[in-house]
Amino acid sequence: MELTDQQITAANRRAAAKKAALPAVVSVRYDQQMEKLVLQLSSGLELMFSPRQVQGLELATPADLADFEITPSGLGIHFSKVDADLYLPGLLEGFLGTKSWLAAQMGKIGGLASSDAKADAARRNGRMGGRPRKTPVDKAA
Repeated sequence: MELTDQQITAANRRAAAKKAALPAVVSVRYDQQMEKLVLQLSSGLELMFSPRQVQGLELATPADLADFEITPSGLGIHFSKVDADLYLPGLLEGFLGTKSWLAAQMGKIGGLASSDAKADAARRNGRMGGRPRKTPVDKAA
């Protein structure tokens, strides 16, 4: 697919509008004592959060977090050692990960919860034979 001059102009307008509406990242550092990533924005706002809560950075070491590049627009940060990118608008709008990733994280937490109702439901399910057994898939076919 070839881009037309009109499409490129429209994309540049959208990018300029996005950049004008949001502050840019001016500095990034990892605070080892607090184990937090700190982003300083052009508006003076400072964002601080645990990289463990960010999709793509959850397993990063302090050395991984020290190797980064702020994009020319100031709206992105690339961590080359873990090949992870943060996009400031997405970070602010998506709460540090995509909706599906966040749902998975919430599911992990919910799965660990125990309650009388959950225990009762498990007992009732057990009386009915429990979960159905999985049938083996015929790989020869």
